[in-house]
Amino acid sequence: MSCLALIVKNVSERIASYRSQFIMVSLFSFMLTLTNDSSGQDWNQWQGPNRNGRWETSATIDKFAAAGPKFVWRQKIANGYAGPSVAAGKLVVMDFVRTEGDPTPNPGTKSALQGSEQVHCFDAATGKVLWTHAYECNYLISYPNGPRAAPVIDGNRVYTLGAEGHLKCLDLTNGKIVWEKDLKSEYELESAPHWGFAAHPLIDGDSLYCVVGGEGSVAVAFDKNSGKELWRSLSAPVQGYCPPTIVEAHGIRTLLIWHSHAINGLNPKTGEVYWSFDLVPAYEMPIIAPIQSGNYVLATALQGTSLLIELGTDPKAAKEVWRGGGIHSDHNPPLIVDGHIYGVSERGPLKCCELKSGAEVWESMATANNGRPVNSGTGFIVHGDGKYFMFIETGELIIAKLSPEGCEELDRAKIIEPTSRTGSRKVVWSHPAFAGTRMYVRNDEEIVCVELGAK
Repeated sequence: MSCLALIVKNVSERIASYRSQFIMVSLFSFMLTLTNDSSGQDWNQWQGPNRNGRWETSATIDKFAAAGPKFVWRQKIANGYAGPSVAAGKLVVMDFVRTEGDPTPNPGTKSALQGSEQVHCFDAATGKVLWTHAYECNYLISYPNGPRAAPVIDGNRVYTLGAEGHLKCLDLTNGKIVWEKDLKSEYELESAPHWGFAAHPLIDGDSLYCVVGGEGSVAVAFDKNSGKELWRSLSAPVQGYCPPTIVEAHGIRTLLIWHSHAINGLNPKTGEVYWSFDLVPAYEMPIIAPIQSGNYVLATALQGTSLLIELGTDPKAAKEVWRGGGIHSDHNPPLIVDGHIYGVSERGPLKCCELKSGAEVWESMATANNGRPVNSGTGFIVHGDGKYFMFIETGELIIAKLSPEGCEELDRAKIIEPTSRTGSRKVVWSHPAFAGTRMYVRNDEEIVCVELGAK
């Protein structure tokens, strides 16, 4: 081989080596980016991927910019309490378009409205409308502002539950119906519950759990792929509004169903009742899902209704620890962190209580509506990046650090206008979604996306 040929061969081999190294370095950098990605998880259902109000993210702001929150996009929607869900780059949210009837909220009566419920799918990054599925739906419920239950996104499907009991499985790509059920008709219910169907459906494996109602069918498990009923269980005067919840302790998985008269632990596979404790909330209105911390389960509702249960090593071994303590909220779930309960109580103040005793540690009016006690004061709390993000009914987001020593407010800003009415005040009673480093929240006129990343 000539000298020139040797030089060319050597240069070619070096180029090939450099190219290979470049590809490997680029691939490594890409994988490192994925590994260290601070964008966090999807928020594919109510209260996040694990339904516990934890936002797996990092590098979020402590304070808003001087110019205020950074809005990424906003889109018009209609009425509803149901919060959005975000997964696979898509955001799904429900609303109600009224054509006739008086929507003025009255807690003592049901209002008759004509209209349609809608399921909207947006591009989560840009807000572009991808599809809308609409169907006629007339309301006969109290506070008839729209759907209550957040959609559940599971793979390429999304599951929705309307205020009058329309349960649907839709293709996430195009909004086409995979299967659907009218729960009132199928389970022979005379009407929807007083406040409408509100219990966020739960998916676990191939099962879809719903709170339905009727004789022997307060809790119903469906095959998520076909809609076929797998089992039904429990009877109660009122099915309630509390989401089905699965907890695991001592290696035992238990499905929790809290209806108007009792909280029950069930076998998730069969519906067999493991245990039951009498627990009757005010107005037969259990709303907040039971909250797990280790081997403990906390149930809480209005006007002093609460119960701490300790789960045992046998499925049927559950015992009462205390009643009446802790935080009593309307429809905004507290969080349990390091043995303490943090949440907004029914009159609006933020409280910290000991888990094992229920004793109050401190109270702050930081979350109250304009600093005043109000009926059904509401604030949704999410824990992420070592901070607490508290979205309160005035449409403000508070960033804070909470500990048994107190509440250290870092900053707050107005995110969206309150548009719903309760009594004489306007409120936002919709739980936001937190996905990536962004917050998504709606009122009765629009849904907005806010960037909370520090970069």
